Amino acid sequence: MTLNKKGNFYVYPSDKESSEARVTRFKKWFTRSRLAQMVKVGRYRKDEESTREARQRALKREEYRTEREKKKYYQ
Repeated sequence: MTLNKKGNFYVYPSDKESSEARVTRFKKWFTRSRLAQMVKVGRYRKDEESTREARQRALKREEYRTEREKKKYYQ
């Protein structure tokens, strides 16, 4: 399995390997390389999260957690 200069991936067939096995080997290699994830992340520009926004999100998560805990016992 190699990556050439243009960015195409190749999986060279092994002896007596079926095409389905080759496809699954390619998929496994591709997901493990995390290339798709890097492309997804780099697709759009995202500004750094401010401390204030992070704190607001944390408070909201805490609300959801307490609500879930209450539902556990009083449902």
